[in-house]
Amino acid sequence: MHNIQHILTRQQKPLNIIYVSSYIPRKCGIATYTKDLTNAINLINSHSLAEILVVTPLHEHESLDYPWEAKYKISRDDLSDYVTAAQYVNLSHADLVVLEHEFGLFGGDAGEYIVHFAEALNKPLITTFHTVPQEYTGKMAEVLRRLATRSRVVTVMMEPVAKKLVSNYHIPRSKVVIIPHGVPDLPFNSTEAHKAKRRLAGRIVLGNINLLHRNKGIEYALEAVAALVPRHPEILYVCIGQSHPEVLRQEGEAYRNFLKKRVRELGLKKNVLFVNKYLSLKDLIKWLKTIDIYITPYLDPQQITSGALAYAVGAGKACISTPYLYAKEVLANDRGMLVPWQNPQALSEAISELLNNPARKGEIEKRAYQYGRLMTWSHVGNQHLNLFRTILTRMPVKMPAPRDIHEDTPLPSSQH
Repeated sequence: MHNIQHILTRQQKPLNIIYVSSYIPRKCGIATYTKDLTNAINLINSHSLAEILVVTPLHEHESLDYPWEAKYKISRDDLSDYVTAAQYVNLSHADLVVLEHEFGLFGGDAGEYIVHFAEALNKPLITTFHTVPQEYTGKMAEVLRRLATRSRVVTVMMEPVAKKLVSNYHIPRSKVVIIPHGVPDLPFNSTEAHKAKRRLAGRIVLGNINLLHRNKGIEYALEAVAALVPRHPEILYVCIGQSHPEVLRQEGEAYRNFLKKRVRELGLKKNVLFVNKYLSLKDLIKWLKTIDIYITPYLDPQQITSGALAYAVGAGKACISTPYLYAKEVLANDRGMLVPWQNPQALSEAISELLNNPARKGEIEKRAYQYGRLMTWSHVGNQHLNLFRTILTRMPVKMPAPRDIHEDTPLPSSQH
C-alpha cells in the first residue's frame, strides 16, 4: 500500500526537469525547439519550471544574453565543463534530465564530450535524437550508441527513424518512443487578409522560412519560379531567415550572395524577396499565414526533422518538398506534394498543378491541417510529461544506475 501511495504521489507532483541543449537567444533550430517544448511542458507541469543547461560555443559564451532559466552554461569545447555540469545536476533536486541531441552542438570528435556528461550522471536521462546518421559505423554512430546506453529512453519524431535505431544500432525497441515535432495551434485561415496587411494583395506568395544554408536548395526554387513567371507574373517567392550562425562564421554571406546573383541572372528582381531576419515566433506565424504554397527543396535525403516544414503543415499550408525522410513522413497520404531532387522543372510543374486546381490545393491544406492537430505543442508537451512520469513510476525511491527499460508497463508512444 505504501508503494502504491508513493507512486500516486510521484505521478501527481510537479516534476523538476533539467534540459541540456542549445537555447534562445542563440539562432538555431534546437534552441527554438527547446524553448517551445519547455513552454508547453511548463504550462501543464504546474508550479514547476524548466531549468536549462545551455551549451555555448566559445565565441558566443559571453555575447548572448540568456534568459533566467538558463542557469548553467557548458562551454562547448571544454571537456571538464561537461563533467562539472553532471556533478551540478547530481546534487540538484532534478527528477530527470532531458538531452536535446544534435552532433554539432557538443565538443569533441563527433560531439563526444556529451557522452562524458551522460556517463557521469546519476539522474535518469531521456535523449531526443534530432539526427541519426545513415552510416552506423564510425565515431558518430559510437556516440549515438553510448548515449542510448546511458539513456532510460530515447525519443525520435518518426517511425522510420525508430526502426533505424532498432535495426542498424541494435537499440531495444522498448527503449524508443516516438513523439512528433511540436507546432503552434493556429486557426485555419485564408491568406488574403494577411497578404493585404503586407501590401501583397493580388500576389501568389510562395516561400520558405529557415536559417540559410547550402543544403536548403533554394537555387532550385528560384529556377522553378523563373519558369512560372511568364504565365504568372504575380508570383512572389519569399526567402525568409538569416544565414545559419555557423555558416556566417565559416563563409559569411557567400550563399545568400550566390542566391541574389541567381535572382539577377534569372530576371526575378520583382518576383523574389529576401527577408534577412531571424523571426520571432509571432513574426514567423504572420508569414506562415501569408504564404500560399510552402516549399522546402532541401538536398539531404536523410534529414529526419524540419521545424519549418512541421510548422507549415500545422498551419494547413499546401507544401511541396523534395523527398527527405521527414517530408516523406509528414506529407504522405496526399498531405502535400513531393518532387525529385534538384529538379526545378518538376517543382514548377507541381506549383502549376496547385495554382490551376484550387480544389486540389484546398484538399491538401485541409488534410495537412487535420494532421497538424496531432502535433500541437500542448499535445506534444503532454506526451513528454506522460513519458517522464512513466519512467519515474518505474524507479525505486533510491536512484539506481542507468539501465535499459524492459519492465511490463508499456511506454506511451505516438504514431503520428
